[in-house]
Amino acid sequence: MLFNMVLKTFNLEDETYRKFSEFCRENGLSMSKQVDIFIKAQIEESPKVREDYLKKLEAIRKGRFINVGTFEDFEKLKKKI
Repeated sequence: MLFNMVLKTFNLEDETYRKFSEFCRENGLSMSKQVDIFIKAQIEESPKVREDYLKKLEAIRKGRFINVGTFEDFEKLKKKI
C-alpha cells in the first residue's frame, strides 16, 4: 500500500515537545506516526472509547438525579412566576 506523506509544521510548547520526544525515543516509537494515529483517532466517525470510560459514563447516567422535565416545562414554569 502506498501512502502519500506531507510535511507539516506545528507549533508546540518546548517542554511538551521535549517530553514527548523523550517518551517516543524510550519506547522506540516514531513521533510522526504517533501524531498521525492521534489525528486519525480524533476524526473517526465512531471513535473507539475505552471500556473504563464507558463504565463511568453509565454510572453517571444511572445516578440519583431529580427529574426537572424538559426545557419547555421550565419555560412554562417561568411564565407562571
